Amino acid sequence: MSAYLDDKTTTSEYHVVMVKRAATPVRFDTEVADRLASYVRTRPGWSLSSATNRLVDEGLRMSEHPGVAFRDGPTGRRAGLVTGPDVWEIVRALRSAREAEPDLDETALVDLVATNTGTPVRLVRIAVRYWAAYPEEIEAEITAATHVEHDAELAWHREHDLLGRRGA
Repeated sequence: MSAYLDDKTTTSEYHVVMVKRAATPVRFDTEVADRLASYVRTRPGWSLSSATNRLVDEGLRMSEHPGVAFRDGPTGRRAGLVTGPDVWEIVRALRSAREAEPDLDETALVDLVATNTGTPVRLVRIAVRYWAAYPEEIEAEITAATHVEHDAELAWHREHDLLGRRGA
C-alpha cells in the first residue's frame, strides 16, 4: 500500500510475516503420526506443527532435567516432578521457607522443604535446576497460581457473606 505525504515523498506500508526459522522436514513412523494426529484432535486450536514443536521441546527439557515431566492442569501445561508437585510449587515453598527461616543454609533449606512437601531432596534440587534454566516459565506459573488462589479466596468470602456464615 502506498501513500503520498506530499508531492515528492511516497511511503509504503507492508505487513510482513516472518517465520522464526526455516521449516524442518521430519518423517514420522505411521503409528507415531497417527498418535500425533489423534493428540491434536483432542486439543482445539492446536495444529500438527504446534503440537510437534511443544512435544519435542518438552521431550528435550525432560532429557535435560531427568525427574521433570509435563502435565495438563488448570493453568495449562506445566513442568512437574515425576513423583511430586509442580516445579513452581517447590520454588514457592523454598521462597516461603527462606522468608520464615532466613538463617538456614542451603542444605537445611532444601531439607526443610523436602520434609514439609514430602518430596525427596533429589527432586527438590531438580526443581531448583529446572527453575534456574527456565525462570520466566516458572515465575509465570507462580503468578498465575497466586491469582487463582486470590480469586478463589474472594469467591469464598462472597459466598459466606451472602449466606450469612460469619466467622466460618
